[in-house]
Amino acid sequence: MSIKDELNLVKEELSSDEKILESAFKLERVYKKYKFLIWGVVIGLVLFFGGRAAWGAYQQSKRLAANDALLTLMKDPANSAALDKLKTNNPALFDLYTLSTAMKKGSVDTLKGLESNSDAMIADLARYHAAVWQEKTTDSTYYHDMSVIEEAYLALKAGDKAAARSKLALLDENSPVAKIAQLLRHYTLEGN
Repeated sequence: MSIKDELNLVKEELSSDEKILESAFKLERVYKKYKFLIWGVVIGLVLFFGGRAAWGAYQQSKRLAANDALLTLMKDPANSAALDKLKTNNPALFDLYTLSTAMKKGSVDTLKGLESNSDAMIADLARYHAAVWQEKTTDSTYYHDMSVIEEAYLALKAGDKAAARSKLALLDENSPVAKIAQLLRHYTLEGN
């Protein structure tokens, strides 16, 4: 290699080092100018993600405590400490558990209390089951076909076969309760 080539190689190395040094100085100037903003963003991101992780861990611990309380209540329904723990940690699950136990026991007062629940599904199911236990009719969003069957049954029980037939006509052939409706329609025939 000639001296001229070596000199060009050294110049290229120096110019590349000079460019790196120049970009480092530019970066330092930008850092000095926006130092507080950069640190504010970094601290904000750390707080945001740290807060999300802490909130997630808190929510997970509440879910686990509610699940433990529910499992305890499954074994010992009279455990008031577990009932309070469930109510505190997961009010929606507490309402569902209350609905389930009220439906099993036929506790109309508890079901009537749940009719004003903020969860529309729990309120609807409580209203339907309270009406069934009281042998009354009600319209249900979730048990619509069953409420029609119940209305037809109560009409038959009262001796009003025409009303029962008109109620049963509202049900679709593909309904899950179509077989029950067919049996009730058969019962409403004039000969019976």
